[in-house]
Order: sequence, then structure tokens, then C-alpha cells
Amino acid sequence: MASAAEDALRELQLQITLRDRQIAAMSRMAAELSAVTKLAQTVEEALQTSLEVVDARAGSILLHDATKDKLVFRHVVGEKAAELIDVEIDVGQGIAGAVFQSGETRVSEDMSKEREHLRDFTERINFQTVNMVTVPLKSFGGHCIGVLQVLNKSDGHFDGHDVATLEILGAQIASAIEAARLQEEARLAQVVQFIGDISHDVKNMITPVQTSAETLQLIGEDTFSAFDDALGKASCDEAAHNALEGSVQELRDLLPEMLDLVLDGADAVQQRMAEISAAVKGIISQPSFEKAEIAEVAQRAVGFLAHQAEKAEVRLAVESVGQIAPFAIDKKQIYNAIYNLVFNALGACAPGASITLRISAQPEGSFPEGGYCQVDCVDTGSGMPENVRKKLFTDDAISTKPMGTGLGTRIVKNVVDAHQGTIWVESEEGKGTTISFRIPLDLKETKPAES
Repeated sequence: MASAAEDALRELQLQITLRDRQIAAMSRMAAELSAVTKLAQTVEEALQTSLEVVDARAGSILLHDATKDKLVFRHVVGEKAAELIDVEIDVGQGIAGAVFQSGETRVSEDMSKEREHLRDFTERINFQTVNMVTVPLKSFGGHCIGVLQVLNKSDGHFDGHDVATLEILGAQIASAIEAARLQEEARLAQVVQFIGDISHDVKNMITPVQTSAETLQLIGEDTFSAFDDALGKASCDEAAHNALEGSVQELRDLLPEMLDLVLDGADAVQQRMAEISAAVKGIISQPSFEKAEIAEVAQRAVGFLAHQAEKAEVRLAVESVGQIAPFAIDKKQIYNAIYNLVFNALGACAPGASITLRISAQPEGSFPEGGYCQVDCVDTGSGMPENVRKKLFTDDAISTKPMGTGLGTRIVKNVVDAHQGTIWVESEEGKGTTISFRIPLDLKETKPAES
């Protein structure tokens, strides 16, 4: 009798110790999540803590991507983490999809009996799931934003205490994600307002420059015309006539070119502000297509950065592979995309490095394997880490520059999307980066493509 009582007491003490450990972990995690500065890192740590408190070997957080209506593996802990990150599944697919739709926690003690378990998926990545708890992640209003899945308890089955603990942890994680989203929306609203104010100020500053340049252009034309009339009526010998004509020839040649540069520059500044504003708001501007030679647009964009490249001692070149017939593009948008690619490459290059903008085309075939124009921006700069490369043209892009915003790459992505193209990046730290985009030569026969 005494032995049974002692066993019960030991079991109770064990349970109390376990509960104390879980409560301590939840308390620590609550403090971390309530002071989120780097959400991704903190949620990753919260997921790791969730596994520790219930003694499980793997886990993941899938979040709903409303634009694609998919569940995406955003955070994964375990041996297959690298293979699962950013993998997408349908919202109605598997146990994760079922819990996302029902909003109810699901405990799967024997995966072999689960009809909705994605066996093909786990076999493909060579991972065996023995048991699992799937907890819905809900927003402040009760709307499901994703799911938390904890798999393979080290010893035995998930009990009621484990499930209750995971539900509490899931609620904390969901609250942190929602708080960060609301904070980001508030910050974005402030940035949009700020960008709007700057755009207004820039327009006010640029307008007098444009007006003055246009006025000077008209005055110059009238002055040269009056000079030619006066010179034609003047009675002087040929040498004097030639001397007078030569005295204004340099101004006659340079003035139109210089005024065009001023007007083009002013227009480019305003267009740049519009693109930045659109990128901040997440808007892809509707393109205005016209047949144009993309190589000429590229030369113009690179030309604006030639002086900067010279100062940085970086070799800058444009290569056109073969003849590329004019095709429908938005010249301003393509200009902005190429400008941003080269500008960003300059920031990654030390003196002695090189940047080559290569333009080629494959007229035969159907897009994307054929019927395309391709632009490659190849630099021999510092390269980028794999985690940066992988996210470069996604919503989770990481800027490698101090105080960087990532707006340049967002603008490039917007332009490529507007042209129904694809974009990708290859990079190796210490060796350089190649960013390439491909756009169709015939937009009428293509549908928008995902990059």
C-alpha cells in the first residue's frame, strides 16, 4: 500500500517538475515575443522552444499566403528544415490544410491511420512522421493565419498537457505575428505618407528646372535663327563670316544636347519617385507598351551611372548579343529596372571589379523557353549569402546594405512582373552575382508568369 502511494507521489512530482519547466519556457517565450524586433528569428526560437517543452523532434509553422491562397512553410526545425522552407501546399491539402480550415486543434497519434496525411510528400523528402499535433494560429479577431505542427514525440504519445501547452504557445506565436503585421502596416502607412510628401516637394523643385530648360530651348532656337538672318545680311568678307559663324557653332551643337539631358534627368527623377512610391505601396504600375530597341534603353540607363562607376573604379560595359529587333516594352519601366540592377551592383563592387550588362534574345519558340529577350547583370563584386540570394525577389527580401530598404530590387521585380516575365539570381560570396530577367517578345501570346 505504502509502495503504491510512493509511486503515485513520485509520478506527481515528475508531472509538477515537467509543468514547471513548461511554464518557465512559456514565460520566457512570452517575454521574447512581446518585444519582437526580429520576428523571423524570434518565431524560429519560439518553435524550437515548443519542441523542447513537449520533447518533440521536429516542427514547423505554416502561414497563409492570401495572394496565392496557399499555406507556406515559413519556419521549420528538424532534419528536413532546408528542404521544407518556402514549400507551398493548397489550403485544403493534408492535415495542415484541414486544421487551417476548421480552426480546431488536431492530435494525430498514429499517422498510418490518418487519411489526410500527405504520404507522397513525406516519402519524397524521406521523412517519417510517427505522431503529430497540429494547432491553428489565429489572429486577434479569431481568423486563422496558419498552423503550428509539432511532430514525433521522443517518448510515447502527446498527452493532454502537451496539447494544452502547444495551444498556449501557438496563441502567443500567432499574437506576435499579428502584432508585427499590424506594426508593419502602420509603419508602411507612415512611409507612404512620407514618400507622398517627398514626391510633392521634388515635383515643386523640379518644375522650375523643367520650365527654365524649356524656355531656354525656345530662346536658343529664336536666337540662332535671328543670328543666321543677321549673318546672311551682313556685309563682310568670307573669313569674317566664317569666324562669326564659328563663334556660336559650339553653343549651337551643345545647347540642345545639354537641355535634353536636363529635361530627361528631371523626368527621370519624377519617374523614379513614382516607382519608389508604387514599390512601397506594393503596386505594379500598368505599363505603357511601345515597340523600342531595348539595347538603346539599356545604354541610356547605364550611361547615367558611367560617372559613378568611373569614380568607384569599376569597369562598366553593355554587351548586345546579336541583332535584337524592336519589340513591345515600357521604355521608362525597363530603364528603371536596368538602372536599379546596375546601381545595386555598383554598391557590391570594390575598386577593380566589373559590371557587364548583357542583352540577348531567343526569337524562336514559346515563352519562357523561347520567344524571349534576356537581360543579365553580371558583376564580380562581393556576392551574397545563400539566405539573402534565396529571398532576393520575394516579400521577405533582406537588404545587405546598412540602412538598406530593398526598394531597388522590389522596383525591378515590379517591372518584370508588369512585362509578364521571370527573374532569378545566381551568386557566390566573394565571386560575384548575376541577376537575370527574361521578358516575352510577344506579350499577346503569354500569361503573367511567376518568378
